[in-house]
Amino acid sequence: ASAGPDTMRSHACRLVRPPPGSPGRPLVHFGSPDVTNTTTLLLSGDGDTLYVGARDSVLALDVSRDDAISLTHRLDWSPSEKDLEQCGLVSFQADCPNFIRVLQFLNSSHLYACGTFAFSPRCSYIVCSTDSTTLMSLKSEEGRGRCPYDPYQRNTAITVDGELYTGTVADYRGNRPVISRHLGEGSRVDLKLDDSLGWLEDPTFIGSTFIPDEEKIYFFFSEVGREYDFIEKFIVSRVSQICTSDVGGQRTLQKRWTTFAKAQLLCQADGELPYNLIQDIDNLPPAEGAAADDTLFYGVFTSQWSVNSGRSAVCSFSLADIRAVFSGNYKVLNRDSLQWSTRVQEKVANPGECGLHNASDNALRFVKENFLADDSVRPAARGLTLVSTEQNYSKVVVQRVQAANLRLYTVLFLLSDSGFLHKTVLLQDGVHIIEEVQVFESPQPTSSLKLSVPKATVYVGTSDGVVKLPTANCSFYWTCAQCVLARDPFCAWDPAGRECVRVSGVQTALRQDVDGGNVEEACLSASLTLRTRSGPGELVSVSLNEVVRLHCPAMSRLSRQLWERPNSRLSADLYLRLEDGGLMFVATPATLGHYLCRSAENGYQQTMAIYLVRQKSSPVAQTPTSFSWFTRRLVPTQTVAEPGPGPRLLSSEGVVPHQADVKQGHAGPTPSTRGNQGTPRQPQRNLSLWTDGEPLLAPRGPCYLKELVVVSVLLVLCFSVLVTLVLYVVRLRVRTRTAPLGGSAGRDTDRRTPVDQEALSGNKVSSRRNGQVVHGAHGRESACNGTLSGSNGHLPNIPI
Repeated sequence: ASAGPDTMRSHACRLVRPPPGSPGRPLVHFGSPDVTNTTTLLLSGDGDTLYVGARDSVLALDVSRDDAISLTHRLDWSPSEKDLEQCGLVSFQADCPNFIRVLQFLNSSHLYACGTFAFSPRCSYIVCSTDSTTLMSLKSEEGRGRCPYDPYQRNTAITVDGELYTGTVADYRGNRPVISRHLGEGSRVDLKLDDSLGWLEDPTFIGSTFIPDEEKIYFFFSEVGREYDFIEKFIVSRVSQICTSDVGGQRTLQKRWTTFAKAQLLCQADGELPYNLIQDIDNLPPAEGAAADDTLFYGVFTSQWSVNSGRSAVCSFSLADIRAVFSGNYKVLNRDSLQWSTRVQEKVANPGECGLHNASDNALRFVKENFLADDSVRPAARGLTLVSTEQNYSKVVVQRVQAANLRLYTVLFLLSDSGFLHKTVLLQDGVHIIEEVQVFESPQPTSSLKLSVPKATVYVGTSDGVVKLPTANCSFYWTCAQCVLARDPFCAWDPAGRECVRVSGVQTALRQDVDGGNVEEACLSASLTLRTRSGPGELVSVSLNEVVRLHCPAMSRLSRQLWERPNSRLSADLYLRLEDGGLMFVATPATLGHYLCRSAENGYQQTMAIYLVRQKSSPVAQTPTSFSWFTRRLVPTQTVAEPGPGPRLLSSEGVVPHQADVKQGHAGPTPSTRGNQGTPRQPQRNLSLWTDGEPLLAPRGPCYLKELVVVSVLLVLCFSVLVTLVLYVVRLRVRTRTAPLGGSAGRDTDRRTPVDQEALSGNKVSSRRNGQVVHGAHGRESACNGTLSGSNGHLPNIPI
């Protein structure tokens, strides 16, 4: 499947990311303190043995088991003390060991290995036994032109019919790049490039591929583009070719390639700067029965321009387009100005054509000077396959997979410098990144990637060791919805076994939708209420006025999280939704209670987290209670209390999303619930969530014991004060009614005469004393201008 021109705009990054060491993506690691720089990998034909070129050693690893990597044999191959001492005079001591950079099969019983060997490259024949338990070195020979001097220089090597074809540098300073052939026998002489005209311009070799139908080997590298007359050196990516039947010219180009030609690989979107630095390449053979022209090359590219800094792109190139470019016109080199031109000239010979070693001297001189194709090789479908702004991809391997619907899909495994492996499927409407696996924790300076199609395994070689992981682990998807939403062509849902299984052969009953990921269509007949994993229930104890943050794991980066509360609306004034899908709020009596988070993707919703937020001082209830709000969305079949000490999370084997939740567009509480929040629907069955014999998420109201005591004491005090005031007022009124206004009290009352007492006890009795009128007790006013005195001549004792 090839992506269209707008693929870079429409690719979807689902990126399910299992934590390192989780069963979702089991990683098998091999490493040892005395084994480093395990970056050159070679896989045996049966896939049971992995040969590794490391520092000062060649290893044979048994990888036949799925859960282990074991060392079967180690061949030590290190420089002598004298070699290290001489190397230390011209280079850093850390670069002087023997770093194995070439490891190839010569035949079924021999390997050929080359290493830097203290900046003096050496090669050796290695005998490997049939059971791969023994490695034995036969002889050592000079490796100049077959292996780089510097361990940091990149190179490429491939063997065809027992002969070694390499792309590397042939001198200590790295100024003589060569593409050469070695180990020829009889008339098969060793060949290399004629560097008199600069056939290569400071190249960085990436990879090489043999195409049997053409008997050609293609080399991929980047170099300085001399055809561009810029102030700054412009780096271009190249593909070059040579024929394996080439034996050099008879007089012209003796022991030199007569079939060498090169062309530019252009990984560029319309209107944008090109991604001109190739990082890695892998070829995808044509499907069974298809022509060799359908062979595709997938390359990872970066850019030298700062505007594209930190971005990487993936482009695919077809063998048919490469052939067409090499069959076209070639640029002409002006020997005086050393400038390339594109003027059309008469072809004396076809550069890159096999069999030119028998051509005339005039023809060989023509191909010697015209080796740069005029046209560039553009991406297949004229569009970029993928552009990443987050990951700097460095390695790629590709595989064609047959899905359950018998359609073929292309799957890419992309390794980034930061240690993540992205599994990607190419679709008609774009690119879908299925998952992300963290292979190593810290960035590695060098790494390699190897794919074993028969064993369905990916191997990653790093500076610290070798990591092995399966191309797919379908058991990680534990529901039909997750299995379909993954859109993984390796995996499909088996309704009979109620599990996500690996696709193998013709299995028409499997449920899968790689192109659309439509859960409703794929899983409706398969029943959504099937085997599930334990739910992520959690109890959160907080203090009042404490900031609470609830996390909600997403099904993928394409999903969105939805938070709900029973009989309540999440107001924006009280709750803050975080970018990672979490929920933040301040703990108050109004915000305590149950919370549920659901992840929605492609019209399907799944419960991801359940929380009960309660106050720390709240006592835990001793009997389980049910809550109906959650069971409206979960169909429980069994409540399981797992034995063992310590608190446990929700154990809900059989608790699955309700079928109603699968409908497109469903989010949050149902309309009936919103309209009648006080009377939620009754559940089909009570659901109790337990921890150590106690209900974990049973709804329990917050405790106000301390507040109740304080309020009660204040209420009693207020009531006492009120009673006291009432009694005082009543007593005061009684005394006011029985005592004469302005009269004396106490002992002066006994001194009044009977006439005075009778006058005071009357209703309206007035008397004139000293010319003033004095009213009785019920009078409205008294004359206070005169002097009041008792009948006995004394001043009355009038209280104030």
